[in-house]
Amino acid sequence: MADRNEQAAQRGDEESVASSADSNINMVEWRGNLVGEKEAKALRHVFDDLQDHFGHQRPDPRITFNTSLAHPGQGKAWNGELDFTYDINGDHCNLAYVSMDVCVDLTAKLVHKHGQPMLKEYGNSWVYVYLPGLTLDMFKSYLKTGTGWDVSDEGEGTVYDPNRNLVAIEAKMHHESGQPKPSFWVVKDKDASGRDISFSRIGSVQEVNAQPHQQCIHRGIGIFSVSMEVEGTPNFEPTPGAGDVAKLTFTLVSVRTWGITDCVAPIVHAPSKWY
Repeated sequence: MADRNEQAAQRGDEESVASSADSNINMVEWRGNLVGEKEAKALRHVFDDLQDHFGHQRPDPRITFNTSLAHPGQGKAWNGELDFTYDINGDHCNLAYVSMDVCVDLTAKLVHKHGQPMLKEYGNSWVYVYLPGLTLDMFKSYLKTGTGWDVSDEGEGTVYDPNRNLVAIEAKMHHESGQPKPSFWVVKDKDASGRDISFSRIGSVQEVNAQPHQQCIHRGIGIFSVSMEVEGTPNFEPTPGAGDVAKLTFTLVSVRTWGITDCVAPIVHAPSKWY
């Protein structure tokens, strides 16, 4: 579990949870925030105990995916945030976050080529996270089962590497003033196992990315919020099964790392992208 002695200092990142106080909901404290009792249970389950995350040779997560679409008032696309219902010992708890085994790429990038900017804002507003194609396929199958929606394989910000069976996702990060930046945690004892595993927060992803000795590929668990977009028309909400597919956007909320890996070759530049 995360070290409880450090929790009070973590209000500048994802640990600041905004919850609406409802007089009918029993409120409890989680990391300096008052949240509903069931939400706190889900937060501990995902952030502290690192349970029910998607990954290679992991037990199937006990999660149901949910969403509802809304039209923003302009354009053709309908948008929705994914919500996740965790089955925690028979208690069904909703949470806006989901986790997966990933590698987070903080390696230095070629930011200019032939005088043109490339990978703009890398390490500040977004990063690449790498995961096996099978892990993303499982995520998509859960989404299909829970919401009925198929996911586009040609979504913006997703790079497939069939030679290595890896997928690179452009994960967004909050970075502007007043926004909770994604937190970066490192394991304290690499030999620990089970509930003896604990992590120390060493800063935000942006702060860690600015340190030259940390500019490596870090393997661990990424915790994300996920939104989806479906093309439609303003007057008619798109429905699953009618031929439309959803595009997903992953926002990195927190990272729990086991250490550095050299088993994944990083993406150094994106020659087809011009910002």
